[in-house]
Amino acid sequence: MPSHQHLQVRLARSAQEVDAAQALRYAVFYEEMGAKPTETARRTRRDADQLDERCDHLVVYDPLEEDPLKAVVGTYRLNRPAQGRNIEEFYSACEFDLSAFAGYRGNLLELGRSCVAPAYRCRSVMQLLWRGVSDYVVRHNVGLMFGCASLPGANAADHCDALAYLHQNHLAAEEIRVKALPERRVEMAARDGQVIDMRRALAGLPPLIKGYLRVGAVVGDGAVEDHQFGVTDICIIVETARITGKYARRYVESSPAALAMA
Repeated sequence: MPSHQHLQVRLARSAQEVDAAQALRYAVFYEEMGAKPTETARRTRRDADQLDERCDHLVVYDPLEEDPLKAVVGTYRLNRPAQGRNIEEFYSACEFDLSAFAGYRGNLLELGRSCVAPAYRCRSVMQLLWRGVSDYVVRHNVGLMFGCASLPGANAADHCDALAYLHQNHLAAEEIRVKALPERRVEMAARDGQVIDMRRALAGLPPLIKGYLRVGAVVGDGAVEDHQFGVTDICIIVETARITGKYARRYVESSPAALAMA
């Protein structure tokens, strides 16, 4: 495994770096993971939407890479509305009813569009990304992070044990419990007579979701099948006050694989 000590983590400094992050997202989400691109995405070979212009883009940057388009090797989109609490400003609103956050008094941060280039998928790069998020949270006094976290495959029935386990053991408190939109909702709760296979449930959780659970993350009510990206989404909610000291270390140590949150 090559050394990554020279890598930098910071916010994108130019339109060119944002473009490189969008190119990386396209390569990972569409070319590697098999998401279905729109005609525009296929033509431009970029994963981009209207939210990109008003979001911050955390990037892991390789200064030794001569091609500027390949210099961004990891990214995380940070969506922190400057004013108000308009749910339309969040990507998650296309899948979840976020009205439960309306009464939250602290600052919100939506995490999303995160990925790492294959050659850089190791613990040290994951630690860089998480350190960048942590610094951002402190700088902007963020109290609550959330976002769509994905299980592979757009057939929620394949994840019935994992979803039932999450609903039974990690459901968010009522005051912050977002819910899947009625027209897209798939029930997470165990069906009548269903006995949860705990081993299967835990084995079916991606490393990212397991990492969040270890620092006290909770989940919204209901899942969503995202057929464009070929995944089943849940809403992960993290109170940032819980991610300190040993909790932060446990998180980065638990997630050495590629980070992927649509």
